[in-house]
Amino acid sequence: MEHVRASDTICIFDVDGTLTKSRNIISPETKAFLQALQKKVHVGLVGGSDLVKIAEQMDGMEREFDYLFSENGLVAFKQGNQIHEASLLKFLGEEASQNFINHALRYLSEVRLPCKRGNFIEFRKGMFNVSPIGRSCSQAERDAFVEYDRVHKVREKMIDNFRQHFSDLGLVFSIGGQISVDVFPKGWDKTYCLKQLQEDGFKVIHFFGDKTAPGGNDHEIFEDPRTIGHTVTSPADTVLQVSRLFP
Repeated sequence: MEHVRASDTICIFDVDGTLTKSRNIISPETKAFLQALQKKVHVGLVGGSDLVKIAEQMDGMEREFDYLFSENGLVAFKQGNQIHEASLLKFLGEEASQNFINHALRYLSEVRLPCKRGNFIEFRKGMFNVSPIGRSCSQAERDAFVEYDRVHKVREKMIDNFRQHFSDLGLVFSIGGQISVDVFPKGWDKTYCLKQLQEDGFKVIHFFGDKTAPGGNDHEIFEDPRTIGHTVTSPADTVLQVSRLFP
């Protein structure tokens, strides 16, 4: 008997560390699993990265999902069509935006690391993404930074500094992915996407993410009373947990 898809239930997935290894492309196995899952429940993605980066990692299947929330939902798509866009620049204004960028660059100029590369600040639609090592690093350099940051708390110290200097702007500072910090207006975390899902009638919203501890960029949506939060440790663990929920 053909399975009838639940109309009021959706599974929302983080990308990095949840559906893919960080900044890697989704595996054929995980891709096939999500396609099968979508016959049982609605499926959506919510990532801090922009659409281009998410599309690279999803290997062409990003438009297949019922919902795609890039930049935490500030740029949102439903069944492949864009339905929403918000602007950090409009929220902050040019002067405050430049003040933050200049301060962050000064701070980064005094941080000594085993290596530094390029692309230290990305100004996205809904957030600043600040990386001490620089997003142009290689995978090996990225992995080495993860270990260095675990010991030396580079990003935690950077967040403490930003909070001291920009407490009046209504911004949130959150550890994002492996090498960066996300900076965005309060309420513009991954919970931003939930308003759209509630408007569309979803009553059961499962969220799966790997950075669910306080300070991680999955924490707010994981803890939100509108979601059923699940902490995962890898794409394989995600598949395992979802398979148990929706056999």
